[in-house]
Amino acid sequence: MTPPQPLLDRLAEIPEMQRGCRRLVLLFSQLGDFDSLEYAQALVPALPSLDRAGIRLLAIGIGDSAGAERFATFTGFPRDRLQVESDAQLHRACGLYEGLATGAGAWPDLLLMCAGFGSPGTLAEVFRGYSGDRSAAQRFDSPLFRLAGGDGFQRPFELATVRLNNMIEVLGRWRRYVPDDRWMCQRGGTFLLEEDDSLLYEHRDRGILGFSETMNRPLQFLDPYLAV
Repeated sequence: MTPPQPLLDRLAEIPEMQRGCRRLVLLFSQLGDFDSLEYAQALVPALPSLDRAGIRLLAIGIGDSAGAERFATFTGFPRDRLQVESDAQLHRACGLYEGLATGAGAWPDLLLMCAGFGSPGTLAEVFRGYSGDRSAAQRFDSPLFRLAGGDGFQRPFELATVRLNNMIEVLGRWRRYVPDDRWMCQRGGTFLLEEDDSLLYEHRDRGILGFSETMNRPLQFLDPYLAV
């Protein structure tokens, strides 16, 4: 398998992301999207492991430089590994899902996607955030969540609290994170490239809160490639 040619063309312009090393390339949706924030937050603890494995990381999101600065500050994602596009041209050239398009406009389409229309798996993932998940890692060291279910796994309302915090952050700085509403429904993708530009892994988001095939362990696809 080979990655989309527009993605290879983009990487060829970035010296540290050219062929000759393994590369993890993420096409984030809007920087203010739940998926972009949550994916970045999942990746931050794995950065040392990626470095030890010799996997170079690049994320390209939809937004502008001011939004990228705030995104990096809030999530802890390294700013030097984050680039931005003003529109969804690269995403669409790579064949990523454009999201629901009823003709009613970006906001109505986004709300419909949040309700599960044209966005498979979204409602189940929202529910998982409230119900808890014993197969996922816990997110907070807090007596409140300990009372709700114990320790060592994702307790009820724990992931929903993470998402609420992200939502509060974005809504309080909306135009910094989302300078152009037209691309709110655009979904992202994940591409893991071998040294010769062959494709080791890809995931194309099908809907909101679908940035991984295994949302309980979003980075599980990296397990075979990380150094022990």
